[in-house]
Amino acid sequence: MVAEAYAVIVAAGRSTRMQGADKQFLELAGTPVLQHTLAAFEKAGRIAGIVLVIAPEKYRDSGPGAFRSWGLNKLIAVVPGGNTRQQSVLNGLLAIPFNCRTVLIHDGARPLVTVGEIETVVAAAGEYGAATLAVPVKDTVKESDGQGFVASTPNRELLWLTQTPQGFSYQLLLEAHRLAGPSAAATDDASLVEAAGHRVKLVPGSYRNIKITTPEDIYIAEALLSRASGDGS
Repeated sequence: MVAEAYAVIVAAGRSTRMQGADKQFLELAGTPVLQHTLAAFEKAGRIAGIVLVIAPEKYRDSGPGAFRSWGLNKLIAVVPGGNTRQQSVLNGLLAIPFNCRTVLIHDGARPLVTVGEIETVVAAAGEYGAATLAVPVKDTVKESDGQGFVASTPNRELLWLTQTPQGFSYQLLLEAHRLAGPSAAATDDASLVEAAGHRVKLVPGSYRNIKITTPEDIYIAEALLSRASGDGS
């Protein structure tokens, strides 16, 4: 399989809901969360190289060499993050070869992403210019009026929960960041591309692709890993 894309793994968050622990380096089945994440991209045949974005203090303390022992032959750069997620992603984008055609953005704290999901997003991004892994909403969603009352009930059939990876034409994503400016507060890159006027393709993902956010998520992820191992998948 020909490598078609580069990946930016964003692991520069402050883990404010993890009771002081850095979620990226918590052990999941005996291996750091971030190492699980990086291993999936290392195995993906469509991925040519990986840029890792880590917290500035972690960068100062450990530096790029700290991750070489993880057997990451595709890791081409480790860069410090910025003050916001958007700034961190941009730092990662600027470390990618400028002739890159497709780039994937992925949360370092989503360790259960599969090679198949990664490669499906690469293919969709190549076809549509922008794509995001997503799953349909299961529950009824209510929009608040800001005062603790229901303002409206959106049609659940049209609602999706976006995940990562999200894939884009490299030049399209750079332009979307430029148009948004450094003060924009987008929570994902698909929002920036939408704001720039480009449609984003929804790629069906898996509810298994959870993001480690709270201490309880580690137990959930370990149970999912154990189940997958027992199934032979």
